Amino acid sequence: MPLSALKVLELNKEHNLIDGLCKRELENPEGVELELRVGKIAKIVGDSYLGVKKRYSPKTEVIADIKKDGEKEVTMKPGDYFLVGTIEKINCPSEKVKYEKDLPPRYLMPNIYPRTSLFRGGVILVPSITNPGYKGSLTFGLYNAGGKKFTLELGSRMFKIVFEPVIGEIKRAYSGQHQSGRTTSQGEEELQN
Repeated sequence: MPLSALKVLELNKEHNLIDGLCKRELENPEGVELELRVGKIAKIVGDSYLGVKKRYSPKTEVIADIKKDGEKEVTMKPGDYFLVGTIEKINCPSEKVKYEKDLPPRYLMPNIYPRTSLFRGGVILVPSITNPGYKGSLTFGLYNAGGKKFTLELGSRMFKIVFEPVIGEIKRAYSGQHQSGRTTSQGEEELQN
């Protein structure tokens, strides 16, 4: 049962669920989602490894960052795969939240969906779940599966975030290595959390 955008904005005042929302989302949100903007784009330039106990994620190279480049345009050729990060930062509470007067408190979990402009342009968004306790910007994969170029501009609304209450208990809140928006281990081996 997704929470409406207005409910999320109401809860945002108390729990700071999303930091840095743009004016449109704060003043005139649409439906149940709030839209997040792309702030950083990186390409993968190294190998990666995922083992039972150890792993390393690939070295990456930032090709565009809104903090340095402003509203720069980036073109994806067919077959390009980028890692894209949000401008906004998520602060998903690690404790249960009272989200409705007549319902019990629950953990909240944000889910990410693409804006339809992506798949209409042949581009696939590769999101993952975000667990209670995660704090930081979000990073997703973006793959141009179409046969044509796709150009995007830093600062554009690209991702839809929808919060849903979690039924039941969790063993522990998120404590993984990607906390605070870390994108990669830059090829350095590490123990899995």
